[in-house]
Amino acid sequence: MIKILIASDHAGFVLKNKLMNYFKKKFEFTDFGTNTEESVDYPDYAHKLSKRVSNSEDFGVLICGSGIGMSMVANRYKKVRAALCLNERMAELSREHNNANVLVLGSRLISYEEAIKCFIMFFNTEFEGGRHQARLEKFNHIESNK
Repeated sequence: MIKILIASDHAGFVLKNKLMNYFKKKFEFTDFGTNTEESVDYPDYAHKLSKRVSNSEDFGVLICGSGIGMSMVANRYKKVRAALCLNERMAELSREHNNANVLVLGSRLISYEEAIKCFIMFFNTEFEGGRHQARLEKFNHIESNK
């Protein structure tokens, strides 16, 4: 069974639980919270999951209202390649071309049905490698402003 780390803020809480329930026979989830619909700060949950992904080979799923905030926080971590996906094609390309290891969903921008499609596509698509690997190696190249 594939292990997936998952986290959400209050806006993503319902979608997170629906996805975990839908996929519970196919995936083993480690839930980093939140555990209610009470307002919380999304960076807290994005940091917890991203720190773990950056130090492992694990895959993750982050869910907030738009997906934008979670993806911005997650992509600050070395070795995390978080992809905000609104449809199946985005999920497919994020894995094929970018070797994304965190799927980010915006619960206010995507239907439950489309979220399921994104989830399936993301976890069933392999990284193509080849010319894309050379591009990934440039991700963490930072030049000084001297």
